[in-house]
Amino acid sequence: MRRPAAAKPATKVKAKAKPKARAKAHAVARTVVKPTEPAVDVTVGRRIRDLRRVRQFSLETIAARTDLSIGFLSQIERGLSSPSLRVLATLADVLGVGIAALFGASASAEGASDQVVTRGQQRPELKLWRTGVSKQLLSPASADNKLNLFLVHLEPGGSTGDELYTHDGEEAGLVLDGEMMLTVDSETWSLKSGDSFRFASRRPHRFSNPAQDAKAVVLWVNCVTGAN
Repeated sequence: MRRPAAAKPATKVKAKAKPKARAKAHAVARTVVKPTEPAVDVTVGRRIRDLRRVRQFSLETIAARTDLSIGFLSQIERGLSSPSLRVLATLADVLGVGIAALFGASASAEGASDQVVTRGQQRPELKLWRTGVSKQLLSPASADNKLNLFLVHLEPGGSTGDELYTHDGEEAGLVLDGEMMLTVDSETWSLKSGDSFRFASRRPHRFSNPAQDAKAVVLWVNCVTGAN
């Protein structure tokens, strides 16, 4: 009798594809996930908290004067939420300062108000990275300043938001590059390089960059009349 043929040992399936697939997945994750910029939010939040405490305002007081929730204000101060320019302007009004005072880099106590020159590499910058708006402070940093000069960068599609907002003071500017849509009250203008503007900041306004492939750069002046 013939002996039955011995069964062939089962072939092991080599799992070589898994490490590659895992590495590929990690590479895709690194490409897709956009890193946040928590340091920006933390710095601005700390500055707002310090100004609030100096003025001995509670979160409840700020919330009542701004119609913002206590929870949202707490998140801003802890750097857990990135406020819009409209929210920052509202907070600056309540704190009795210009928006420049909310820039993270505060001036030193000694001689801050007497500073004359700001070097190019020393400009404090406020990046509202969720909305595509950033402001470089060109004038010396001081919470006491009522006149401040900014260089505003609007990323493609960058905007202050759909809502009009108001704050203390007056503002003016000159479009240096690109295009900016400016709305004041119920009227909207398209401003291009060389165009300028001026209006009272108590008039409801907003601005944006309508281009999807080009940045806009605006030289911007804010004069705060009610700051302490």
